[in-house]
Amino acid sequence: WPPPSFAGGGAWWGLGEGDWDEAFSHHPRIGDVEALREKLQRNRAAWEAGEQAAAAGADESVLRALHEGNVAYEARFGRVFLVCATGKTAEEMLAILNARMPNAPGVETRVAAGEQAKITRLRLSKLLQGLAEGTGKL
Repeated sequence: WPPPSFAGGGAWWGLGEGDWDEAFSHHPRIGDVEALREKLQRNRAAWEAGEQAAAAGADESVLRALHEGNVAYEARFGRVFLVCATGKTAEEMLAILNARMPNAPGVETRVAAGEQAKITRLRLSKLLQGLAEGTGKL
Protein backbone atom coordinates (compact mmCIF):
# COMPACT_ATOMS: atom_id res chain seq x y z
CA TRP A 1 0.00 0.00 0.00
CA PRO A 2 -0.54 2.50 -1.53
CA PRO A 3 -1.28 0.92 -4.88
CA PRO A 4 1.29 1.59 -7.60
CA SER A 5 -1.24 3.64 -9.54
CA PHE A 6 -1.26 6.24 -6.76
CA ALA A 7 1.61 8.71 -6.24
CA GLY A 8 4.16 6.58 -8.05
CA GLY A 9 2.07 5.61 -11.04
CA GLY A 10 -0.51 6.85 -13.46
CA ALA A 11 -2.33 9.33 -11.24
CA TRP A 12 0.79 11.28 -10.25
CA TRP A 13 2.66 11.01 -13.54
CA GLY A 14 -0.48 11.97 -15.43
CA LEU A 15 -0.49 15.41 -13.82
CA GLY A 16 1.07 18.44 -15.45
CA GLU A 17 4.10 20.46 -14.41
CA GLY A 18 1.87 23.13 -12.85
CA ASP A 19 0.30 20.50 -10.60
CA TRP A 20 3.72 19.26 -9.54
CA ASP A 21 4.87 22.82 -8.86
CA GLU A 22 1.84 23.26 -6.61
CA ALA A 23 2.81 20.15 -4.63
CA PHE A 24 6.47 21.22 -4.44
CA SER A 25 5.53 24.65 -3.13
CA HIS A 26 4.22 23.20 0.13
CA HIS A 27 7.58 21.77 1.19
CA PRO A 28 9.93 23.59 3.55
CA ARG A 29 13.41 24.44 2.39
CA ILE A 30 15.82 21.66 3.28
CA GLY A 31 18.61 24.22 3.41
CA ASP A 32 16.84 26.64 5.79
CA VAL A 33 19.35 26.64 8.66
CA GLU A 34 16.99 28.02 11.31
CA ALA A 35 14.13 25.74 10.30
CA LEU A 36 16.49 22.76 10.27
CA ARG A 37 17.86 23.65 13.69
CA GLU A 38 14.33 24.01 15.13
CA LYS A 39 13.20 20.77 13.49
CA LEU A 40 16.25 18.93 14.81
CA GLN A 41 15.47 20.03 18.35
CA ARG A 42 11.71 19.41 18.07
CA ASN A 43 12.02 16.00 16.46
CA ARG A 44 15.16 14.55 18.04
CA ALA A 45 13.24 11.81 19.88
CA ALA A 46 11.31 10.80 16.76
CA TRP A 47 14.48 10.79 14.68
CA GLU A 48 16.31 8.68 17.21
CA ALA A 49 13.51 6.17 16.83
CA GLY A 50 13.71 6.09 13.04
CA GLU A 51 13.03 8.57 10.28
CA GLN A 52 15.87 10.95 9.50
CA ALA A 53 17.92 9.85 12.51
CA ALA A 54 21.10 10.31 10.49
CA ALA A 55 20.43 14.04 10.02
CA ALA A 56 20.17 14.76 13.76
CA GLY A 57 23.91 15.28 14.16
CA ALA A 58 24.43 17.52 11.14
CA ASP A 59 27.42 19.83 11.31
CA GLU A 60 26.69 23.56 11.15
CA SER A 61 28.89 23.94 8.05
CA VAL A 62 26.84 21.29 6.25
CA LEU A 63 23.60 23.07 7.22
CA ARG A 64 25.03 26.32 5.84
CA ALA A 65 26.10 24.59 2.63
CA LEU A 66 22.58 23.13 2.29
CA HIS A 67 21.13 26.59 2.73
CA GLU A 68 23.47 28.11 0.14
CA GLY A 69 22.83 25.22 -2.23
CA ASN A 70 19.08 25.57 -1.84
CA VAL A 71 19.30 29.31 -2.60
CA ALA A 72 21.26 28.50 -5.77
CA TYR A 73 18.80 25.72 -6.65
CA GLU A 74 15.82 28.06 -6.24
CA ALA A 75 17.52 30.67 -8.42
CA ARG A 76 18.17 28.08 -11.13
CA PHE A 77 14.92 26.09 -11.03
CA GLY A 78 12.39 28.43 -9.40
CA ARG A 79 11.39 26.04 -6.59
CA VAL A 80 12.73 24.60 -3.36
CA PHE A 81 15.06 21.63 -3.59
CA LEU A 82 13.01 18.51 -3.02
CA VAL A 83 14.41 15.16 -1.93
CA CYS A 84 12.95 12.26 0.01
CA ALA A 85 15.12 12.81 3.07
CA THR A 86 14.15 9.70 5.01
CA GLY A 87 17.28 7.83 6.02
CA LYS A 88 19.64 10.36 4.44
CA THR A 89 22.27 12.35 6.30
CA ALA A 90 22.62 16.07 5.73
CA GLU A 91 25.84 15.32 3.88
CA GLU A 92 24.01 12.92 1.55
CA MET A 93 21.30 15.48 0.87
CA LEU A 94 23.96 18.07 0.07
CA ALA A 95 25.67 15.66 -2.33
CA ILE A 96 22.32 14.96 -4.03
CA LEU A 97 21.60 18.68 -4.33
CA ASN A 98 25.03 19.31 -5.88
CA ALA A 99 24.64 16.37 -8.28
CA ARG A 100 21.26 17.66 -9.48
CA MET A 101 22.31 21.29 -10.06
CA PRO A 102 23.61 20.65 -13.61
CA ASN A 103 20.31 19.03 -14.69
CA ALA A 104 18.33 20.66 -17.45
CA PRO A 105 15.16 22.28 -16.05
CA GLY A 106 12.82 19.71 -17.63
CA VAL A 107 14.93 16.83 -16.36
CA GLU A 108 15.05 18.31 -12.88
CA THR A 109 11.28 18.76 -12.81
CA ARG A 110 10.87 15.02 -13.46
CA VAL A 111 13.48 14.17 -10.81
CA ALA A 112 11.71 16.39 -8.26
CA ALA A 113 8.38 14.81 -9.20
CA GLY A 114 9.90 11.40 -8.52
CA GLU A 115 11.06 12.57 -5.10
CA GLN A 116 7.58 13.94 -4.38
CA ALA A 117 6.10 10.56 -5.33
CA LYS A 118 8.45 8.82 -2.87
CA ILE A 119 7.48 11.27 -0.11
CA THR A 120 3.78 10.81 -0.81
CA ARG A 121 4.03 7.02 -0.78
CA LEU A 122 5.99 7.11 2.48
CA ARG A 123 3.53 9.48 4.17
CA LEU A 124 0.49 7.54 3.01
CA SER A 125 2.03 4.29 4.16
CA LYS A 126 2.76 5.77 7.61
CA LEU A 127 -0.72 7.24 7.83
CA LEU A 128 -2.39 3.98 6.92
CA GLN A 129 -0.14 2.01 9.23
CA GLY A 130 -1.04 4.36 12.07
CA LEU A 131 -4.73 4.03 11.30
CA ALA A 132 -4.46 0.25 11.21
CA GLU A 133 -2.61 0.15 14.50
CA GLY A 134 -5.01 2.60 16.13
CA THR A 135 -8.19 0.82 15.10
CA GLY A 136 -7.06 -2.74 14.61
CA LYS A 137 -8.46 -2.78 11.09
CA LEU A 138 -8.13 -1.06 7.76
